[in-house]
Amino acid sequence: MKRYLVPALKFVLPVAIILWLLARVPPEQYRQCLELPKNWLLLVAALGVVLAAVVLTFVRWYLLVRTLGLRFRLADAFRLGFLGYLLNFVVVGSVGGDLFKAVFIAREQPGRRAEAVATVVVDRLVGFYALLLLTSLVILWGGIPRTVAEVAMICRLTLIVTAVATASLLLMLLPGFASGPLAELLTGLPRIGPVFGQLIASLRVYRARWGMVAVALVMSLGSHMLFTLSLYLIAHALFVHVPTFVEHMILVPLGMVAGGLPLAPAGFGAFEFAIGELYRIIPADPDLDVAGVLVALVYRLLTIAVAMIGVIVYWTSRREMQAVMADAEQPA
Repeated sequence: MKRYLVPALKFVLPVAIILWLLARVPPEQYRQCLELPKNWLLLVAALGVVLAAVVLTFVRWYLLVRTLGLRFRLADAFRLGFLGYLLNFVVVGSVGGDLFKAVFIAREQPGRRAEAVATVVVDRLVGFYALLLLTSLVILWGGIPRTVAEVAMICRLTLIVTAVATASLLLMLLPGFASGPLAELLTGLPRIGPVFGQLIASLRVYRARWGMVAVALVMSLGSHMLFTLSLYLIAHALFVHVPTFVEHMILVPLGMVAGGLPLAPAGFGAFEFAIGELYRIIPADPDLDVAGVLVALVYRLLTIAVAMIGVIVYWTSRREMQAVMADAEQPA
């Protein structure tokens, strides 16, 4: 029952959130939104920016894999990247995009499976840390907004989390951390111990290759800036009064952190809710309170359009993909 109930909830929960968000919109505001002129050129540009940001994440993973000397082509990174991106939007048993990529690349590297899986783990960690770092840099550069208490609080919390993450990263770089008593304590913790074990194993793999990790971090910053730019273009295409790009640099990464929670496929529902609430704190259009929800929904449609490339890749190599997903479903 658990096997079918959990995937069902992952679909029902985000759909319920979206319906609840849309139900909060007065009919008059729907009419206003439909009557507003749309800039279709900006929407097409936003689609291109989303595609560029996604492709940049594939190149980042390719560089992390090649840094370890594993046999891996850029074409493989694109193929697996688009398939993983597609799987982030659907639930195929317990298979998510990262798990699929990890299983696939491990199958291709029978003698170096731990290193192959580490590339997926490090790729995700670099992307998440870059998300925190980018938001903190924008806050420090532009200053914490004082006009809205909620935004100021969110900014302070972001700075604190980034500082903790940076301190943890520096701690892990200390000699002997990966095999010291602290590492043994973390890996021995119930439930979360295996997670720490995987992170520490990844650290061992890349300890002597931090130069490439730094390059991957810079690429992650670029991809997050492109994602932010895409939402900024969408907002300008739909509405007259929108938050500034600097304000988007704070709002969008925070929304993506919420969307990164493993509650639904690709954070569907959580991301829209977060962006909608953040737009209420910093109003986009004084005459349209639901601007954030609508901008987030259009962005979601653009990401789904990019994910459709994965459908083409899947049908061109369906038998091989089904075998990998069957392996990923195994408890081991």
